[in-house]
Amino acid sequence: MVLTTLAHHMDLVWLQEAYHRTRKDGAAGVDGRTAADYGANLEENLRSLLDRAKSGLYKAPPVRRVHIPKGDGKETRPLGIPTFEDKVLQRAVVMLLEPIYEQDFRGCSYGFRPGRSAHQALQSLWREVMGMRGGWVVDLDISKFFDCLDHKHLRGILRQRVGDGVVLRLISKWLHAGVLEDGRVLHSKTGSPQGGVISPLLANVYLHEVLDTWFEREVRPRMRGRCALVRYADDAVMVFECQDNAERVMRVLPRRFEEYGLTLHPAKTRLLRFQPPGRKSRGSDDGPPPGTFDFLGFTHFWAKSRKGRWVVKQKTAKSRFTRTLRSLSQWCREHRHWPVAKQWVMLGHKLRGHYAYYGITGNHRSLDHLRWQTERIWRKWLSRRSWAPMPWVRFERLLARYPLPPAKLRVSMYPS
Repeated sequence: MVLTTLAHHMDLVWLQEAYHRTRKDGAAGVDGRTAADYGANLEENLRSLLDRAKSGLYKAPPVRRVHIPKGDGKETRPLGIPTFEDKVLQRAVVMLLEPIYEQDFRGCSYGFRPGRSAHQALQSLWREVMGMRGGWVVDLDISKFFDCLDHKHLRGILRQRVGDGVVLRLISKWLHAGVLEDGRVLHSKTGSPQGGVISPLLANVYLHEVLDTWFEREVRPRMRGRCALVRYADDAVMVFECQDNAERVMRVLPRRFEEYGLTLHPAKTRLLRFQPPGRKSRGSDDGPPPGTFDFLGFTHFWAKSRKGRWVVKQKTAKSRFTRTLRSLSQWCREHRHWPVAKQWVMLGHKLRGHYAYYGITGNHRSLDHLRWQTERIWRKWLSRRSWAPMPWVRFERLLARYPLPPAKLRVSMYPS
């Protein structure tokens, strides 16, 4: 059903809750106003924001665009930074829409949803592949998804569930606010800036219609054998038990995405055989050995378990590992003149943060290797503090006093 009255829920108390849920340590937007500045006169600011939002006088300011390096270090990813007031209002709208769409979203979607995580997506994918004993994987990569999200299609999808004019008008203003880059405001008929509070929800709403619902209603009933979809935001993987099913879906996928203004990356979107060595699945031909694929920062591959059975394992993807090392080296270079104790504390925080995500069952070797590489990087930049390099004997004494945290597995991928 279409819900036509939603904005009446958004009152001063609602905006106060949105303010408390908004991060206060983010960078300032185009107005240069920080969270501390906004909170100094909070109630008056929120009352003014509420009045402007409901009367239609609110003007969405352009987002400030910055570029952050991607995994390879050569390309960059554009990131939009809204003003703090914009973040609060976007959070208030997300609080309105999230309960509605959480009833509609499929179980295959895990990204930016309450109570769901990337680790759950990885566990779901592991269960599906192991349940099929391998199959054929369609590894999806959408080219510049957040830049190509079509406004017309998005408004049509939203109107299927939301008919409140105030909410739709606010979303439309955010989509057309433009970005500030190099002193110029650029406007586009497509895209939703990465970094906006509401962008992840809009992305989920869009891909729910484009991919999730289409897979459940159109693809699954036509398949022979088992199939599954696991999606985290715009990163998705399909698994099929039969080769011919995977090939049929691979042929129609580009047309499906083109209907909604999206394009699949021709080189990164691929179909690969993913089965235990020596196994031939129903409907498949003898072909190359099982490949590997990356999903959510992990490389998935077949290996023998301790009991000698073929199981799917995950290890840190090479691109993510390299990016982490590059980031650690850059930090050590910039802070090499800090006191050693202070460096040790910060490096410990960085390693524990890495372990918290990548510390899954079977990935201990990658974590150990990262810790070893971190020690080498730390010694390298400590040696640059003077003309004479630090001998290993002296560095080992330093490590005895300031040991880096050991690798620790925090998430179990396999059922107990």
